[in-house]
Amino acid sequence: MKLGVIFPQTEIGSDPGALREFAQAAEDMGYNQILAYEHVLGADITNRPDWKGMYTIDSAFHEPFVLFGYLAGVTKNITLATGIVILPQRQTALVAKQAAEVDVLSNGRLRLGIGLGWNQLEYEAMGKDFHNRGQRISEQVELLRALWTQESVTFEGEWESVIGAGINPMPVQRPIPIWMGGNADAVLRRIATQSDGWIAPIKPDADGRKRVEEMYALAGEAGREPSAIGIEGRTDIKNATEDDWATSVAAWHDLGATHLDVSTMGAGFTTTEQHIEAIRKFKSVADTLK
Repeated sequence: MKLGVIFPQTEIGSDPGALREFAQAAEDMGYNQILAYEHVLGADITNRPDWKGMYTIDSAFHEPFVLFGYLAGVTKNITLATGIVILPQRQTALVAKQAAEVDVLSNGRLRLGIGLGWNQLEYEAMGKDFHNRGQRISEQVELLRALWTQESVTFEGEWESVIGAGINPMPVQRPIPIWMGGNADAVLRRIATQSDGWIAPIKPDADGRKRVEEMYALAGEAGREPSAIGIEGRTDIKNATEDDWATSVAAWHDLGATHLDVSTMGAGFTTTEQHIEAIRKFKSVADTLK
């Protein structure tokens, strides 16, 4: 099971030196991946008194493709994973181009995690339909893979159309791995049939195991080997002891996770150094279980 860190988007600030320091520290400690969330816009709750979303205009989010273009230049080996890019609110061809560029700059270290998202505000502002996003994402995945593997693409779908065109430069990975996040039944079906991996918002317990088994069964029905689909879990530093961390690592391992990310957000840290020290302690605990 490969260990990763969740980039502390809302807490790390905007100093490029701090972003570099965190990424290089994670790489030096032997973490396999850095996973970054995304939100393009936050709500102004003074104008939206009924807002029930998690993030507002006070929540800082670095744009993941630009961030990873920067981190590609200051790291050497660590995988750069989005978790998730909200694909249906973006232009598919532009995502293909941006992802390919990050893959080139990082020498093949991008993993594209995608999902539907929940923030209707963002969809409206970006000119995309919130209500058919689940239908559109499967077609987007097809087009992404075509653009990453074919110099000239002709693709005519229900929502996407590219006629005799392609991206250049092409990515190092052809295609770039696509992982999907979410836990709805429709999402499990897409993961089972289309995805290279599942960013799983589940707990490593009996209910979580049931969902994994359901996804594997759907993969088998689609003629895929379940072992071809990675599973990425998450554990938190906050409100947990070192014994809790060890228990979580063991539980995810027993569940069959291929990747596990640790989050330092929400633990009350106010400096980059505190985030770094936390992932160092977690790595030390996890290493004792090998």
